[in-house]
Amino acid sequence: MEDLTRAERIIQRFMDSDKLWDLGMTVLSLVVMIVVGLLILKVILKITRKALDKSRLDEVLYSFIVNAIKAVGIIVLITMCLGILGVQMSTIITVIGAAGAAIALALKDSLANIAGGIMIIITQPFSRDDYIDVDDVSGKVKDIDLFLTTLRTYDNKTITIPNGIINTSILVNHSKEGIRRVDCQFRIGYDSDVSLAKELMHGICEANPMILRDPEPNIGISDQDENAIIMNMFAWCATDDYWTVKDYMEEEVKRLFDENEIRTPAPWVNVRIEERNGGKR
Repeated sequence: MEDLTRAERIIQRFMDSDKLWDLGMTVLSLVVMIVVGLLILKVILKITRKALDKSRLDEVLYSFIVNAIKAVGIIVLITMCLGILGVQMSTIITVIGAAGAAIALALKDSLANIAGGIMIIITQPFSRDDYIDVDDVSGKVKDIDLFLTTLRTYDNKTITIPNGIINTSILVNHSKEGIRRVDCQFRIGYDSDVSLAKELMHGICEANPMILRDPEPNIGISDQDENAIIMNMFAWCATDDYWTVKDYMEEEVKRLFDENEIRTPAPWVNVRIEERNGGKR
């Protein structure tokens, strides 16, 4: 009986040795998988960075692509390590899918902003320091990231707009082209000399070197209402000179119109009083 017990102990020891061996091999395989996986990921990231450097991609999209590859690589590595530990791949895929769906649902607005940011960076409808209109918001672009675009207004206010909104809104970029047209309208009375007014406005355009000769300025009557003749004054200039030229045109027209007695009529209303049956109405 004692010999049988001793034999059982020897068998149990061998069995424990096999388990210890299996555990050691599992740990070794896990370590090798992690080391090799990290090395492969490092090589992939190095190749990706070289390719992105040659493409001269925007730094925001550059960082996003690198971080996305890094995140996917780590997820794949973790999945393979769990497989070595005996976790079924179907279970891992199910958990990842469920987690991904829950995260996507919870962060749908943020994901829309990221998608909008990527589209802005790829299509480049505007760049930093461009002056843009988005719906009823206007300002100079100060920063573009994956979630938000930051504008600075001329009165020094900071406006942040989610990229998802920008991507689905009508956008006007005033700085995209090298030149821009300055549009001004002026009202003069019906008793004013229209030919003199046009001559003065042409002289204003010719006197300023910032106003381009090609395309040439366009000056003429655009409309006539009850009180005044409405005249358009359109002139082209470099985009960076827009506000300087606009202020110049407005001020010079006012000054020369006053000097030449070309008046802007005030609105008037004709009131008629009738007498009926001895009384006034």
